Amino acid sequence: MRQPHGRLSYPTAERGSVVEQYHGTAVADPYRWLEDLDSPATRAWVSAEASLTRAYLEALPQRARLRARLAALYDFEKRGIPFREGGRYYYTDNSGQQDQSVLLTATRLGDAPAVAVDPNTLPRAGNPVVTGYVPNRAGTLLAYAVSMSGSDWTEWRVRDLATGRDLPDVMRFTKYYEPAFTPDGQGLYYSAFPPPQPGAELSTQDLGNALYYHALGAAAADRRVLEDSAHPHWQFEPHLSTDGRWLIVRAGEGEVGDKGRENLYLIDLTASVPTATPVAQGFEAAYIYIGADAGWLYFLTSRAAPNGRVLAIDPEHPARANWKSVIPEGRDAIDLGGKSVTLVDHQLIVRTLHDAHSRVMTYGLDGTPRREITLAGPGTAAGFDGHPGDRETFYSFTDLITPPTIYRYDLESGASTLVHAPRVAFDPAAFEQRQVFYPAHDGTRIPMLLAYRKGLKLHGDNPLLLYGYGGFGLSSLPLFNASRIAWMEMGGVFAIANIRGGGEYGEVWHRQGIRTHKQTVFDDFIAAAEWLIARHYTSVHRLAIHGRSNGGLLIGACVTQRPELFGAAIAQVGVLDMLRFNRFGQGAGWEGDYGSPEDPREFKALYAYSPVHNVHPGTHYPATLVITGDHDSRVMPMHSFKFAAALQTAQAGPAPVLLAVDLSSGHGGGETVTQAIEQGADVYAFLAENLDMRGR
Repeated sequence: MRQPHGRLSYPTAERGSVVEQYHGTAVADPYRWLEDLDSPATRAWVSAEASLTRAYLEALPQRARLRARLAALYDFEKRGIPFREGGRYYYTDNSGQQDQSVLLTATRLGDAPAVAVDPNTLPRAGNPVVTGYVPNRAGTLLAYAVSMSGSDWTEWRVRDLATGRDLPDVMRFTKYYEPAFTPDGQGLYYSAFPPPQPGAELSTQDLGNALYYHALGAAAADRRVLEDSAHPHWQFEPHLSTDGRWLIVRAGEGEVGDKGRENLYLIDLTASVPTATPVAQGFEAAYIYIGADAGWLYFLTSRAAPNGRVLAIDPEHPARANWKSVIPEGRDAIDLGGKSVTLVDHQLIVRTLHDAHSRVMTYGLDGTPRREITLAGPGTAAGFDGHPGDRETFYSFTDLITPPTIYRYDLESGASTLVHAPRVAFDPAAFEQRQVFYPAHDGTRIPMLLAYRKGLKLHGDNPLLLYGYGGFGLSSLPLFNASRIAWMEMGGVFAIANIRGGGEYGEVWHRQGIRTHKQTVFDDFIAAAEWLIARHYTSVHRLAIHGRSNGGLLIGACVTQRPELFGAAIAQVGVLDMLRFNRFGQGAGWEGDYGSPEDPREFKALYAYSPVHNVHPGTHYPATLVITGDHDSRVMPMHSFKFAAALQTAQAGPAPVLLAVDLSSGHGGGETVTQAIEQGADVYAFLAENLDMRGR
């Protein structure tokens, strides 16, 4: 295979002498110095890497054409799912040429909207990105989240919608969780951390989280509502019942939801001395708050139900003996990783997963099935939010080749009405999707979704990009991405393997790929690659793999375990040092999926697959692009730094190994449209070059 650039000369990464003992095993960590992100040595090395990567990518012959095509593909109006509060509708909208979507509001859909918040007009210092909105009940105030350069560190500002001006109130040092307005709009409950030390924003561990109440306009310090100083790694997520009486608090060991097991507390805010009443303790199962109606609180739980079920709790009598089962566990899993059950029009709307695509049913509050909501086809549905008294809700539908399309759903008639269908710069009819099932090494049947240009020939030479995640019970569902259209226009095939570790088939599927069973995830992904080659979709030299975050770990493990199986790899914001992941940011909370290096048995499993520790000199590794963000406070950039340094040092073949550090970018990457286009051009030009796709 042609290597047009020849062998690259990489910046020197000095090998230190750090060696640590783990349960009697001496483990070298030669690139420990790269954990000090602001040291002169690290900064110099990263700068040299950036120069090398930029020069390589900008010289790629396909990049300019790809960038222009991506700009055209991204240039369509993107409409968010509407929500209603205080007699007004709110929805985000992007003309296709704006870096960030604008929040609009109108009394009726179809009326000329007013601008509620335009993130593109915020002062540019720090590269602010708006990441969320929460209106008060009356629709007069709006809390909105601002992240600097895509970092998880977020501050919530409050806007007076009548004047369009921000109030002086700001809730700082938050992450992950939305605040909750009190029904009277006089204040908010929110979750926050202690301020990090200057310069330590990316490495500071997520410790000391607490729940606070902020009274709007008050000069006094915010009141601390709930904390647990004996467990500094616990975090708290607030919700308020519709009547404002009950503060519902989910607590997690680390980020709430990461382990799929929470404690649950209720606080009666009308009590003379509000105190937290434990409802579920011991982190035994997931408890996800749905809503309140007629005095009952509704929850989605995995307790005694790995596929999920719905239960109701009387907050006046919250003892477990008084819990009421509403919707029993079914054959299809309810996704525990998202807001899969909502309460609207005194009905429960339940989204389940059927072979890795959405099915939606409505139920009465007594659990009686009402009707299935007909979707446009196999794909992913999202939304269905609202209040118990609403008669309508809104949702989006998407798949790999259909941009998110917005519908209004009438809960009384069961009718869906089109609200917005994007007009795109390609013909969706020119592409097709196909779901296949392949056997894992142990015989487990695994779904995989393929998308490609119609008329695909199975001659074993198609460029193919295989994507995977496989962790934390999160499901990899079909979602539209404009960049992939450009890939398929070039003749590329795109595939998603729904490997174990995710939530596609519930908690059983998830738990088959965690802790000492994590290797199952990698084996499932490798089996997908082997199946695609055996069925003549592609060949080794035309096969690329891509994953993000936990999926970046997947790519790192597969590259180090089976380097001969792939032509190229994209490891994006990956967790790659599995012996030190728990020392930074929210890493300690990931022990539920990964296990702990402090446990002898789990250490053995971690050390066996940790990408940083399994790079071997003299190996021919595939072309690899390692991507991180300079503001990634979730997965510290040191993971990518260490892996890139190790891989470059060990590379015996001519294929390039490059480190790309996205500027003003966090864990999400591509926070703005401009960033998404630039990153897409980099990734697909890199793949085109190294999979020999010139002329396509």
